[in-house]
Amino acid sequence: SIECMVKAHAFDALVFIPNCDKIVPGMIMAALRLNIPSVVVSGGPMLAGKFKGKDVSLTTVFEAVGAVEGGLMLEADLNELEQNACPTCGSCSGMFTANSMNCLSEALGLALPGNGTVPAVYSERIRLAKYAGMAVMELLKKDIKPRDIVNEKSIKNALTVDMALGCSTNSVLHLTAIANEAKIDMNLDIINEISSRVPNLCKLAPASNTHIEDLYRAGGIKAVMSELSKKNLIDLSCLTATGKTVSENIEGSKVLDYSVIKPIEEPYSNTGGIAVLKGNLAVDGAVVKRSAVLKEMLKHKGPAKVFNSEEEAIEAIYQKKIEEGDVVVIRYEGPKGGPGMREMLSPTSAICGMGLDTSVALITDGRFSGATKGAAIGHVSPEAAEGGNIALVENGDLIDIDILNGKLDLLVSDEELERRKRDLKLIEPKVKEGYLARYAKLVSSASTGAVYK
Repeated sequence: SIECMVKAHAFDALVFIPNCDKIVPGMIMAALRLNIPSVVVSGGPMLAGKFKGKDVSLTTVFEAVGAVEGGLMLEADLNELEQNACPTCGSCSGMFTANSMNCLSEALGLALPGNGTVPAVYSERIRLAKYAGMAVMELLKKDIKPRDIVNEKSIKNALTVDMALGCSTNSVLHLTAIANEAKIDMNLDIINEISSRVPNLCKLAPASNTHIEDLYRAGGIKAVMSELSKKNLIDLSCLTATGKTVSENIEGSKVLDYSVIKPIEEPYSNTGGIAVLKGNLAVDGAVVKRSAVLKEMLKHKGPAKVFNSEEEAIEAIYQKKIEEGDVVVIRYEGPKGGPGMREMLSPTSAICGMGLDTSVALITDGRFSGATKGAAIGHVSPEAAEGGNIALVENGDLIDIDILNGKLDLLVSDEELERRKRDLKLIEPKVKEGYLARYAKLVSSASTGAVYK
């Protein structure tokens, strides 16, 4: 829609004002596709809520719903939590998808420093918007376009910051699609390559009880990039929307609170926050937020409980049909099957809220909210609707998950898989007419950013 409007009105330059989830990468994709001088300024993150003396966020509410269903929380407490969890305007207060992408737009260079972390309700956010208006006029005068800023080096910078922050798994999908619009080849193998050498410096909600306002007070994305640059992990020569390089932008920046941003010599882990898994269940890859997985679930083997939609899975979870050790498989929710790759926050929150996240894994060809935590493995490719092996899983099949070594395997012989493939009857498309039916025909795999063929 942005592409249509800008072409119709022949704009010279653009300021993009996103804030939530898919809008941020969607607008960045539009900026790159149009390739006229552009700057991104988001609405900013909300402040964390307070409940019984603790900081809380949207994900706390989702998990509380599961806790009430599991008899672990009173409904009156849920009501009180609901009134207090989201106290201000802004994108949800943890390192969920919206804030992940607002931080990464800064790391990419398309947004001004501070875009990812200055709270929505602070005067500084209004000041940042003013500066964005000034910056876009400078970009126009100097004819600096988005594809001058976003290139292979800046995509790697964004992935590096992604690993250090422990961003949402959606960031992998979005950065792949952004790279496509920037005419850059990017495959999932680069994720593990960067993750293997970039330490995880931050554990923000949902991986801890620390929120974006804490990251802001600790120095923000400039401080994270400055810390990473101590080991030459950031390309400081990249051009940004300020008209200056990353090096000039972060000069003098330092970490103000090492309890929020760990020193690079003492990280949470020596590997990044996201991992790509491969195996016969995900030949083209699957994605997990490793930094939000409990240690006891980094390796897990268990029997499959298979569902052909998100709704079926939620019903089974609330009816207590999921047992310790199970691997919940939700399929036909990928780009084609969804259609549109719905977000599995409700089932993962229900599993966590009912106290099963220490023993139950969830695998899907759909995706997750950045608020999801636990052994939640998404973006399984090829997806079920394309006849991927996730469509062949049967109840009781053993699934072997090894996040540490990047493996995801269905413990069924090749001969049996071939037999099942011959007998496979794909389920009917959920949408048969209109825009979404056309989308389902044209969309590519999650492993390539779910872009149009």
